[in-house]
Amino acid sequence: MKLFLDTANRELIKKWVPTGLVDGVTTNPSLLLKEGSSTKEVLLDICKMVEGDVSIEVVEKDPDAVFKQAIEISKLAKNVVVKIPFQENYLPVIHKLVKEGIKINVTLIFSVIQSVLVAKLGVKYISPFVGRWDDIDIDGMEVLENIIIAKQNYDFDSEILAASIRSVIHLQKAILMGVDVATIPPLLLEKVFSHPLTKEGIIKFDSDWAKLGKKNLFE
Repeated sequence: MKLFLDTANRELIKKWVPTGLVDGVTTNPSLLLKEGSSTKEVLLDICKMVEGDVSIEVVEKDPDAVFKQAIEISKLAKNVVVKIPFQENYLPVIHKLVKEGIKINVTLIFSVIQSVLVAKLGVKYISPFVGRWDDIDIDGMEVLENIIIAKQNYDFDSEILAASIRSVIHLQKAILMGVDVATIPPLLLEKVFSHPLTKEGIIKFDSDWAKLGKKNLFE
């Protein structure tokens, strides 16, 4: 399983890359808005900071313009994946881009059928949005599980990238379901590292070590 950071903040990426846990980064216009500087500069910096895939989303709307921008985005760096939202009129564009060897991440996936359609096109990543299902009182994890089952049924090469993960429980369930990738915000990654029993255990070991009255382990 791969973990991607869902952020465009270079300081946060710089913080987490040395852990060896960051396999890639996903960005979108909303995340880029928070950075307040040259979009191209931010994206190029991110591509240099990680070895894995960096998803960069198209912002054009007309299919022909989406195609041209996707080509332009793909040339930014070798590890770029072009992110395109699921829309019927974009399917021919996605099909053509895949045939030209462009790595595609289809985003805003909300059903099993949508996921199967784009998997048939041979895209690299399919991004179901777990949290947004929950927002409308639908169990996002159940839909994610069904998408994973559909992929396994037909042995598609596309990787399922669980997006809009908002809690530790979301992440844990996605892991147990066997999702290929989970993209998570840095704040959630912080929570993963924090567990009261781990902290309690460290305090106990430190206390017992102090009782030994030794300056180093090998006295």
